[in-house]
Amino acid sequence: MTKDDVLKKARELHVQVVRLQFTDILGIVKNVDIPVKSLPMALDGHMMFDGSSIEGFVRIEESDMYLDPDPETFAVFPGTESQGVTARLLCDIKNPDGTAFAGCPRSALKRVLKEAQDMGYQIMVGPEPEFFLFDRSHDGHPTVKTTDEAGYFDLSPSDLGEEARRDIVLAMEAMGVEIEATHHEVSPGQHEIDFPYTDALRCADTIVTFRVVARTVARRHGFHATFMPKPIAGVNGSGLHLHQSLMEANGNAFWDPKQPNGLSRVALRYISGLMAHARAFTAVTNPLINSYKRLVPGYEAPVYIAWSTANRSPMIRVPKSRGEATRIELRSPDPSCNPYLALAVTIKAGLDGLKHRYEMSAPITRNLYRMNEAERRELGIERLPESLEEALNALEEDSVVWDALGDHIAQRFIEAKRLEWDVYRHEVHQWELDQYLTMY
Repeated sequence: MTKDDVLKKARELHVQVVRLQFTDILGIVKNVDIPVKSLPMALDGHMMFDGSSIEGFVRIEESDMYLDPDPETFAVFPGTESQGVTARLLCDIKNPDGTAFAGCPRSALKRVLKEAQDMGYQIMVGPEPEFFLFDRSHDGHPTVKTTDEAGYFDLSPSDLGEEARRDIVLAMEAMGVEIEATHHEVSPGQHEIDFPYTDALRCADTIVTFRVVARTVARRHGFHATFMPKPIAGVNGSGLHLHQSLMEANGNAFWDPKQPNGLSRVALRYISGLMAHARAFTAVTNPLINSYKRLVPGYEAPVYIAWSTANRSPMIRVPKSRGEATRIELRSPDPSCNPYLALAVTIKAGLDGLKHRYEMSAPITRNLYRMNEAERRELGIERLPESLEEALNALEEDSVVWDALGDHIAQRFIEAKRLEWDVYRHEVHQWELDQYLTMY
């Protein structure tokens, strides 16, 4: 897609409004609406906005920023015909001199992908985001209640949650995004929609689009779609499994038929890099205080830094498929993350494993949850951080993950998250009142 292609398509589809979208450092989608007559100016990169109003961007003295739309991301939102056909473009953030803004998450991912390209690789990613559909109260506020009592892979044709999930799929397809599969997840009200392999930048764009579409369609059905990792205690939380592979000129670099398990040295070294930097990149892939209530034993979420070709208890699983389908599945991230930054830090970690020969442990064949602490210690298996504070401390000490973010994003991300942790620490929560108020 070129600028002229976008303008032609906008005319053919009778577009009236275009939403220029981007994410802040925390992954929240921001939006500048323009009438279609301003589209040529926007595509030339002349659309200015106040960057000082965006979390983690710039100070008020440096407020002028520019939106640089990516023509490849042009898509029309379905169901907007009655109010005027509305399209969207995802944007990079530029400085007034036209250079990439250091605080732009999309540009941060592009930097890492350029590093991979210079090494001879294209990064392919297939995401599996999970989410909950909850009822809304009579006054429209989200609740944590659901009329859906289905379980894993259940089929309930009369269930409104399934109808909403179907309409989310149809809306994504109408916007040109392919869907690989969709199904009900383990917990009541929990769903999963899987997307096919694509290059890492398009994968991140897809996740951003999906979160907006899911929330919009859910509201039309009277639901609230949430990507909060653990909205309900006692049930499985929501993950964002990321299937990754490296492609080179002659095919999948993770595949080597000469090796007993079919995994190349490139694959093993990539895994070693992920494991070496896991504690640090967890602050980015699991960025909420609530994220660490999902990363606990007993609810299928990974807790331990290990890999396997046989079971799903470690952080990294290598699915059975080989040949061009050879890939690794990183199971620890959750869908609250900024997908641009999550992919930037995990890919950077994997690439670092290609550059440095980290000590590689053997694949784990046993269920890690059933091992005791002494057994895991004997195998050298570390645990993922147990709190956001612990993850932030690890991030500050890891130069590789820090470099993936860049100084601007790393400093402001940590500042925002430490503030979040501090507010949480000072709050008195309902559990404390229930536990202690009448006892002491």
